[in-house]
Amino acid sequence: MSRQLYTFFRSSTSFRLRIALAHKRLDYEPRYISLPKMEHRTPSYCDINPQGLVPLLVEGGRCLIQSMAVIEYLDEVYPDPPLMPKDPLGRIYVRAVSQIIGCEIHPLNNVRVLKHLKAQFKADEAATNAWYRHWIAEGLSGLEDYLRRERLFGRFCYGDSVTMADICLVPQIFNARRFNCPVDAYPILLAITDRCMALDAFRTAEPSTQADAF
Repeated sequence: MSRQLYTFFRSSTSFRLRIALAHKRLDYEPRYISLPKMEHRTPSYCDINPQGLVPLLVEGGRCLIQSMAVIEYLDEVYPDPPLMPKDPLGRIYVRAVSQIIGCEIHPLNNVRVLKHLKAQFKADEAATNAWYRHWIAEGLSGLEDYLRRERLFGRFCYGDSVTMADICLVPQIFNARRFNCPVDAYPILLAITDRCMALDAFRTAEPSTQADAF
């Protein structure tokens, strides 16, 4: 089946989907969309993704959007190796970890939010960086405490198998480090990230390895 991934190397949501595809060993043709050049806002791109965001996966002629929804789709259609636990309590835990990142941390620190802070509220670089670090600290602190309390993590967020939770975690830690956010207070999350980055699926999806990296 033909498959194209519209992606930007530094987009954490694109990073997630690249990891998932690599983990599933699913080939795709990359289509590079430059966010700085506003290529995601062109009429031709918005025709296939009305949100004007990345990533976008086109498979069998269908346009699939929203990275976590696409990851669960991939897990249903290509179940081996799995990215979601089989039991309901395991699945809700993995979804909760993923959504702490995807719904509580990432949206507040998205580039378009930082740009809006500057344009609408005249926030300077120091102010936007302070905003970023505040929400990273609050989000990762809560996530670290959640993993510690639930005691379901092992080598990875859920036991010893890679799940969607790990796929969401690693790009968020990359972003935190990119913006020089202190992360030493999150030893569980950092140890899981290090173990993930020892795997080919994560290394090959890493932003600096992408053809559109600059």
